[in-house]
Amino acid sequence: MTQRRKRYDKQFKIAAAKTVLSGEIRVADLAKEPGVKDSTLRRWAQEYEEMGEAAFPGNGSPRVNKDYEIVKLGKKVEELERENELLKEFRAFLSQDHA
Repeated sequence: MTQRRKRYDKQFKIAAAKTVLSGEIRVADLAKEPGVKDSTLRRWAQEYEEMGEAAFPGNGSPRVNKDYEIVKLGKKVEELERENELLKEFRAFLSQDHA
């Protein structure tokens, strides 16, 4: 039988990250209490330190948010390239018309 992965909400992760960063309690001691691995607590602290309140979007995975942003930006680049091509064609048309 497989174990389900525990999920923690954003507020819990931020509180844990702040505690780790403050140095009030050793990470190993903090990990014992809620049953979260010390490596997980360190990762949460690092993510919170890097991203602040924007850390832990959705289910807590910043990678998901980054992948979405990359796809979104890729679509925007394609749209802008099409617009540039259209403008080039329009400029060529106008220069032919005046010639």
